[in-house]
Order: sequence, then structure tokens, then C-alpha cells
Amino acid sequence: MIEPIIKVIIPAYNEQDSITNVINDIPKIVDEIIVISNNSTDNTEINAKNAGATVLSETRKGYGYACLKGMDYISEQKTKPEIIVFLDGDYSDYPEQLTEIIHPILHDHKDFVIGSRVKELRESGSMTPQQVFGNWLATFLMKLFFGAKFTDLGPFRAIKYDKLLALNMQDKTYGWTVEMQLKALKQKLSYVEIPVKYRNRIGVSKVSGTVKGSIFAGIKILGWIFKYSFK
Repeated sequence: MIEPIIKVIIPAYNEQDSITNVINDIPKIVDEIIVISNNSTDNTEINAKNAGATVLSETRKGYGYACLKGMDYISEQKTKPEIIVFLDGDYSDYPEQLTEIIHPILHDHKDFVIGSRVKELRESGSMTPQQVFGNWLATFLMKLFFGAKFTDLGPFRAIKYDKLLALNMQDKTYGWTVEMQLKALKQKLSYVEIPVKYRNRIGVSKVSGTVKGSIFAGIKILGWIFKYSFK
């Protein structure tokens, strides 16, 4: 069996204290780790390069902008990957679980896998009350409107590259994860969730750590859900 080409996309904004840990813990089966510095003003880029990652710069602030930058970079490469993994740069995820995340794609013919941050495996305080509620509400509405079986909008996820391209991702900011899940439902991709561990991030969250970030993220996520429920 030919080994699949796997690439990891990591959006990062001022993650100098965590990015090296993230990169070092990613299993060696990955062909390329792509860190997108999203307007970082610290040593994120230097530390990521020193740890062996490809480093890109995206000055437009937004999680989606960073992810799209990584996808643009991959689209220009001669040899395309089979699998893309998305992962956060704050060390809240356990990168070594990447092998578990991609397993259903490699062995069970799934198109899309979400790492679900189940309560039993979450470190105390690793998700704010607004994150927990927001995840519950978003996944409840997806179940109500689309019959979805998602329980989380977890950032640690893997998807077949050709399926990702077919989703035609658009969101530039907070709605990236929910857009991917909604479009996966619409396009009837086969998917599954894998329970993953989750710990307190290094540093302060730029989204859930602020009232403004939480509100804007909530509005964006609900906006995508209602937009798709009436399509």
C-alpha cells in the first residue's frame, strides 16, 4: 500500500510559547506541517521555522483567512495530498492523536473526521462556559435542521483533500469550522467523530477568552446554520 500524503494546516496568532510543542508532537507520518502566521507580532514564525514547519504569513486577521492561505499554498504544489488535517497552534489539542483522527479515512472509507472534545477527556477549565454552550447549541441546531450527528465544532479535524476542495470554503473568520460541517452535510460526505483529549491552552484565547470574540463567533456560527437551513 502506498503511504498517503498528509499535510497539516495550523493557523497561529502569537503562539510563540506553544507552537514548537505542537509541531514536535505531530506524528512523523505527516509530510508537511504548514503554519500560517495570522499577523503575529511575536516569535511564532521563527519558532515554527526552527521546529521544521513551512511558515506562511497572512496579514488579514481571521481563522478562515489563515486556513485559506494554507489551502492556496497546497493548490500550487505539483503533488497533491490525500488528507488535510487542521489543528490549532495553542497546544490545547494533543497532536499525537492525529493517527486516531485519520484512521477512519484510511481504513473505514470516511471522508471527514472531527475530533470531539468530550467532557470525560477535557481538562478542567479548558473550554469556557460560553464555548460549551455554543457547541451544544450549534450541534443541536444542526441535528434539528439536518439530522446531523455532530457533538462538537472541534478544530482538530481531517478531511480528504478532494472533498475539501469540493466544499468551496468561503468563511474568513469565526465560521470556518461550522461552514465545513454544514457543507459536508449538504454534500453528503461520510463522517465520524473521534473522542479527543483537550487541555488548557498556552496563553489566552483570542476568541473565547474575550467577550467580543465570543459574541462575534456565536453570531457567525448561528448565521451559517440559519443560512443553510433555508437553502
